[in-house]
Amino acid sequence: MNSSYQTHKTHRESFFTRNLGRIILYLLLIIGAALALLPFYWMITTSLMTLGETINRKWLPAVPQFVNYVNAWNEADFAKYFLNSVIITFTTIIGILVTSILAGYAFGRIKFFGRDVIFAILLSTLMIPESITLLPNLMLIRGNIFPLPGGSWMNTLQGLTVPFMANAFSIFLLRQFFAQIPHELWDAARIDGSGHFRFLLQIVIPISKAAIMTVLLFAFTGSWNAFAWPLLVTTRNTWRPIMVGLWTFVSEAGPETNLLMAGAVISLLPILVIYFITQKQFTEGIATTGLKG
Repeated sequence: MNSSYQTHKTHRESFFTRNLGRIILYLLLIIGAALALLPFYWMITTSLMTLGETINRKWLPAVPQFVNYVNAWNEADFAKYFLNSVIITFTTIIGILVTSILAGYAFGRIKFFGRDVIFAILLSTLMIPESITLLPNLMLIRGNIFPLPGGSWMNTLQGLTVPFMANAFSIFLLRQFFAQIPHELWDAARIDGSGHFRFLLQIVIPISKAAIMTVLLFAFTGSWNAFAWPLLVTTRNTWRPIMVGLWTFVSEAGPETNLLMAGAVISLLPILVIYFITQKQFTEGIATTGLKG
């Protein structure tokens, strides 16, 4: 009896010892996930509270106030800002996809003089902070460096989109994916009389949907969340996107934290919707895009 008890105790202790690291890892992951989700929980619950409940710092609303979203939408003119963001983001994504696909294919599939040097220079731009490029870009769209079609691009759609229609990271991501496509496909396409452009359209792009969707998601998130650049180049509400509109709403709403959080939820919803729609392609794109080359 004692021997059986000792054997059971030994097995239990050895099991605990073997899995101690895993248990600690899971605890750390749970704590990290809770810390990451806490701001979202506070934002959503606060957006559904009355002003009195936010002042008293309640954890949950007694009665969810969905009317806060309607009030925030109407008071901050979110309809205009939202439409501006949709147009700006859509235009930027089109530009990024065109430049990234063409440049990524050229770097990954076409051999030309200086290709590796140019690609290395392009990658080096990833180390430049975005804040460093704000002033040169601002001078560029104001026409201080060279004349622009139509004059200054301040408070215009092209001023908000053109400087960001090429992205070094997106080019790098697609280049890595395109470089892994078997050369036998290109050989077969050449036998059929296909050139690079036809091969790109009919072969490369259809089998690269996961990587392209990954670039699309990154481009959407970056363009939708843009704040510093739109704030610099828009002095009027004509083309101000939703993030700048949310910033102006902070001064308008004053102490009404519930309306501020309702506005924050409204600005966040499109990103969540796009992510959940493209989640499968996004994870496939990250998993299948190697970092060799």
